[in-house]
Order: sequence, then C-alpha cells, then structure tokens
Amino acid sequence: MTTTPTRPLRSGRARSHRTPHHVGRAVATLFALVMALAITGNAARAQATNATQPSLPFEDRVRALFDGARAKTTVAFLDQYVRWPGNRGFDASIAHIAEQLERAGYVPQARATASDALTYRVEQYPMTQPAWEPINASVTIDGDNAPLLQFASNRNMLATNSFATPVGGVRAAVVSVGGGTPAEFDAAGDVRGKVVFANAPVSRVFQEAVVRRGAAGALGYALPAYLKPEINRHSIQFASVARDTSVNSWGIALSYAARERLTAALANGPVSVHVVTDVRFTTNAVEQTVVAEVRGTSHANERFVFSAHVQEPGANDNASGVGAQLEMARVMAQLLREGMPRSARTLTMIWGQEIRSTDRFITQDSVRARDIRWGMSLDMVGEDTDKTGGTFLIEKMPDPSAIWTRGNDKHSEWGGRPLEKKDLRPHYFNDFVEARARAHAATTNWVVNTNPFEGGSDHTPFLRANKPGLLLWHFTDQFYHTDGDRIDNVSAATLRNVGVTALTSALPLLRGDGATIDRVLREVTNAAQARLATEAQLATANIQRSPTSETRARERDILETWTKYYVDVLSTVRDIPIGTASTQLEAAIAAAQRAIEAAGAQHVAALAR
Repeated sequence: MTTTPTRPLRSGRARSHRTPHHVGRAVATLFALVMALAITGNAARAQATNATQPSLPFEDRVRALFDGARAKTTVAFLDQYVRWPGNRGFDASIAHIAEQLERAGYVPQARATASDALTYRVEQYPMTQPAWEPINASVTIDGDNAPLLQFASNRNMLATNSFATPVGGVRAAVVSVGGGTPAEFDAAGDVRGKVVFANAPVSRVFQEAVVRRGAAGALGYALPAYLKPEINRHSIQFASVARDTSVNSWGIALSYAARERLTAALANGPVSVHVVTDVRFTTNAVEQTVVAEVRGTSHANERFVFSAHVQEPGANDNASGVGAQLEMARVMAQLLREGMPRSARTLTMIWGQEIRSTDRFITQDSVRARDIRWGMSLDMVGEDTDKTGGTFLIEKMPDPSAIWTRGNDKHSEWGGRPLEKKDLRPHYFNDFVEARARAHAATTNWVVNTNPFEGGSDHTPFLRANKPGLLLWHFTDQFYHTDGDRIDNVSAATLRNVGVTALTSALPLLRGDGATIDRVLREVTNAAQARLATEAQLATANIQRSPTSETRARERDILETWTKYYVDVLSTVRDIPIGTASTQLEAAIAAAQRAIEAAGAQHVAALAR
C-alpha cells in the first residue's frame, strides 16, 4: 500500500495582503537569534532558548478541555459494529457523528448563515456494488460438540464479500492443500463441492479453490508473527474475497487455535464440516462522508484538513481516530464559546472511507484543493500500548530517513521501501508536529516516536496532491486488524494525548501569526542542527569501521542530502503568514539557511580528516 510521492511545491504563492505588524516584530526578534546561530553554529544554545518558549495561545486550554473519556465513548459506540461502507453499522456511525456535531453547536450546512462559524454536511455517493454486512457464521467439525469457529466470538471470521449459505448451511468434506500453491492443488485432485483448507490467505484460497476449481468454500490461515498467534490463539485478522456472483460462495479465515484443531482432526482421518453463513447485501446503498468545518475569516479558503476513516471493524482501527477527531470538533466549539477569536483560515474535519473520502475532498474541487495547506490522518490513535504493544508514531513526510534508515530511525512492522532523492518532501510540518507531541509528552508519561514514510492511510492523498500530509498512529499492534481490536484495548489517556497534539498543531498554523513563525523557525533550525550532528556521528563511526573511499563518498552524500533537505524545509516557512512573507521573514529564513549550510559544510569537512 506504500505509494511513491511526487515532489511538492516548496514555497507558498504570493498573497495579496501585507504581513501584519505583529508578525514583523516577532520575526525581527527571531532574526537576531538566527544571525547569532549563523555566526556561532551553537545548536545547544538554540535548544536552550527553545525549551523556555511559552505555550502559544489556547494550547493550555485545549489540554484542559480535551476529554479522553468522552472520545472513548464514541469509540465504544462504533465498536458495536462491523463497519463497511453502506452497511447499517457504517451508516449508524455516520449518524452518530452528525448528531454529536449538532450537540456541540455545528449547524447543518444547508441551514447555515454567513455568521455561522461551525458547520457540517453529510455527503452521499451512490455505490456501484451492494453494501456488505455479516450477520452470523459458524464452522463445526462433524462429530464435535463445540463449533470450530462462531461469529459471536470471532466476528472477523467471515471474509468480506462472502455470500450466505442456503438455509441449514453446507456440509462437505474438507481437503487440505498445504500451502495452497497450484501444484499442491493439482496433487489434491478434484475439489469440486468440497471445502478447501490451506495455510494461505483466504483470498488466495478462495480464488484458486472456489472460483477456478469449483470448491464449495474456502478456509485459510495466514497470520503474521507480530500478531503473536501462538499467544492470541483465537485472533482472526479480517480479510476479503473477490465478490463473485457466479459462485455465490464464502471464505472463512481461521484463528491459530482453529487451524491447530482442524489440522489435528485431518491427521486422524477424513473430516467433514458443517458451515453456516448469513450476510446482508444492501442494494442501492450510498457511501456517506461527514465534513465539518470551523470557518476561517479573512482567508477561509485556506485549510488545515483532518481525516479519520470510519470503515473497518476495529476499535483502535479506526473508531479511535473517529472518537479523537469528534472530541477535537467539540473542543473547537467550546473554545469559540469561551471567546477564542476565529482563525483566519478554516479547519476541516472529514469522517468517511479510508483514503477515498480524503482523496475525493481533494480532487473533486480544484479551486478548493488549491488552498489546502496541511493534511493530517488520525488512524489507530487510541491504543493502550501496555496491552497492544508498539508505540505512538508520527509517520513523517518523506525525508532522507526514508532513503537511509539508520540510527534511531526505523520502519514499523508495516514496512517501507527505500525512497529516492526525487521523492523527498521538504517541509517544516514534520518537525513542527513532532515538537507539539513532545511538548505535550513532557507533561505526561507518553512515549512519542516517529517512523519514515510508509504510506497506506489518509495522509497519502495529501502527498499525491503535493500537500503536506502526516499520519498519527500506533504500531506494532498485536491485535492489528483482528477481532482482538476491541474497546478494552483503547486508552482514554492516549486518545487525549493524540487529540491534544493534533489540535495544538493545527491552531497555530490556522492563525499564521508571528509567534507561530517564530516557533517554527526556531524548531526547524534546532532540528536541523541536531540531525546533522547525529548523521555526522553515524558517518564517523561507519568510516572508522570501513575506511574506504566508497564509504566516505556515501557518508558525504548523506550529510549533504540532509543539509539540502533542511535548507529547503526552511523555504516552506513562507507558507505560514497570512499574506505575503515580510522582508524580515525573508531575512530570517536566509540567515537560518546559511547557518544550516555552514553546519553541514563543517560536518562534511570533518569526514575528510
């Protein structure tokens, strides 16, 4: 699911309004600091200065207002349902979001007036296929008293797009085909009318056994090691099979315990099973998306866009993103009631189908898309990591760590491929959001980490559209996409941590004032100095281990790439102010760039010694 991004625009377009005087004053103060950095190259001094910065307006109030328990209540509501677009669980979730928005003070867009700051709408799109909803399922080995699997305790067992069995179910012999390769199928002989079992993804077993060879149904087992199936013996990871109305059959995924039990039965002789499946197909269904906005004032066309997908049956994936984002919407409404001035820019929040709803919002209106400034995906954001494992992660826009992943940088178990220099996306967004997370973590016991770009969620449509886009998530999760992903593994504290980070990242950028510009330039300069120092240490160690010309050339390339990356990052700070960047800001950017270039050159020169 990893996508290859294209290079974004690295500086904002000129705007018609002049930079406000308070922006100029703040940046002028910063200019003096940056000039000092350019002369001294003292990263430690910058870090000490940055550590004493006060909170930006309303950050402390966001922390006070955000209620993780309230967010978790939303997660619990969605966790009742297996949510796929157009089915009753998905639609009930959309209705719940809309109801809670109205309670918070958001006005349906159709009734909103020009003075209404808080609005929402429910968009509907006809679906080309019927909506699918599992109702019941069971698998019982003939002669056994207890079912091998049953939907009541394994709601992920029935593969998406499976059909219902005839009334009374299906009874058929089981044929094991090992790993499910074509050769193993050939060796098994005629499987028509039989139930085929393989240690392979159920989608592949279904295609080969049912669609190509006429089997009655498919049983598959394929769980990655990070799910710890030997411990979580009853976990089943949800799967899908191709919708095929010519066979009207079904596929069932097995847990580790079910696989072991079935394998043992087959070792003792022929096995037949009784399979019952019941599903609901809704024709003429619509895919729904909720879009809520806190309208900006002078630059309402410029947006910070959050996205949280509704579909999938899990609590953390992704009822947690829905709950955190809905609580963010409530907090925004409360801040306005308390007198917080409206931002110049608009805050947009999307709830819908993963990737598709976000992509649609970006691509269906070219004028709207032009002024989307930032995008952020909230996906798997509520985990109780003591139970699920893994850590909170900010998946960065492509930076050089996605080319050379080393030191403290590492990919998640989801995995990522090495990118190329042409794929880099220089932007302050990475370091700014990480700094917001770490600032909040300093007041809690929250663990914050980052990972190089991997793709696969709602941040990718932003990147495809050349917009800054980040993912807030957790991994590794031993219950990822399994029926163990339930409300008991969700933490109200984590929901609060992520929600506060997300909202305190958006509010300053929506305001675009001098304090925000000041903070971003400081933090980017600090981050650049720290990264170059780290890469220099890694380079020195690598050269000591392998003092060849090839090693020196490679390490020089890495340092020079990071230097250029951060020089380009600083250029993007021009996107922050409301109106054209001031001469003071241009001077501060240029000074910071010279400081980074000088630091990079010093580190590169040291490699030759």
